[in-house]
Amino acid sequence: MRIAFYAPMKAPTHPSPSGDRRVAQLLWRALEAGGHEVTLASDFRAYDGAGDGDVQQALARRGADIAAALIAEWQAGSGAARPDLWFSYHLYHKAPDWLGPPVCAALDIPYVAAEASYARKQTGRAYAAGLEASLHAIARADAILSFTPEDQEALQPVVKSPACLHRMAPFLDAAPYRAAYSDRQRHRAVLAQRHGLDINRPWLLSVAMMRPGDKLASYRLLGRALNLIADPPWQLLVAGDGEARVHVEEALRPIGDEYVFFAGKQDAEDLIAFYAASDLLVWPAVNEAFGMVLLEAAAAGLPVVAGNWRGVSEIVASGETGILIGPWDDVDFAEAVVELTRDNKRRIAMAEAAAARAESEHSMTAAVTVLNRALEAACALRRQARQ
Repeated sequence: MRIAFYAPMKAPTHPSPSGDRRVAQLLWRALEAGGHEVTLASDFRAYDGAGDGDVQQALARRGADIAAALIAEWQAGSGAARPDLWFSYHLYHKAPDWLGPPVCAALDIPYVAAEASYARKQTGRAYAAGLEASLHAIARADAILSFTPEDQEALQPVVKSPACLHRMAPFLDAAPYRAAYSDRQRHRAVLAQRHGLDINRPWLLSVAMMRPGDKLASYRLLGRALNLIADPPWQLLVAGDGEARVHVEEALRPIGDEYVFFAGKQDAEDLIAFYAASDLLVWPAVNEAFGMVLLEAAAAGLPVVAGNWRGVSEIVASGETGILIGPWDDVDFAEAVVELTRDNKRRIAMAEAAAARAESEHSMTAAVTVLNRALEAACALRRQARQ
């Protein structure tokens, strides 16, 4: 099929790396691997981070203009250019889909969404316009793929049919991570020289953008927890950058400069070596839906200590591939880090289990199967609606 792809939160071509961009790129690759021709409908970013009603209305007007232009182009063009299906990734009250529903209505094509969410508590609040637009898109959808049970449960009362809901495990292509892990010692030597790390000590790794809100809250919790550990045997490698960097540095400074090393922003490809070379990923994951970083770490054979927020347990099997800590528990987080940095045998067993789980439950192959099944169901539902 010819698929028009759109990500209202962040396009797969956006210059700033993030989990959102990463998942958008992976979905694009999975759709192509499923035999489909994928084109970017628009790189229009519909995100309002401040809950400003005027901003939301301006975004709605801009979205309506873009949708009208797409409709005119595709209705006037040849059949070869017209999409057979619209696919939107990550729509919610802060970044609703102003494009997909009107385009699909005008062209009479199926509308499919992945990681759509509905927060009823936002009714009548600052994001009311975005929530209403998201609800309209969700109700219009012929298929919705959810990465977490939490999202799927919240959608059940507002979809047009339970048959529209499809469960999909977060996924990636594990091959590059496996290859990097098999070359772990070389990656470790390179990073040790580049960042001044001691190759003979355990390396903790954190990977995240440095921005206000949940990410900064995670960094602050990480700083508090690691600062509880006296005379640590490890060193912490921090990969990430952003507008809140000064606050992140402040949060981690009490640990000691001799223990914390900042690597700055890294591309997804470069991060693979960081995962493979490290000994333990540490990330509180405050309010994260599931966290692509956790899945990438697992694929590279890196166990984790993480906060048990939302869908994190979909990625991390606590006690098997890492240790999950209750939200905001600095003491338990520190104790888990101490436990796994001291117990090499257990940490290595978790590393092997994490890599195996990523391969068996979160593979690109499995994602392609689920995606194609959902697309077929969406097309069937749209055909029924035409009768």
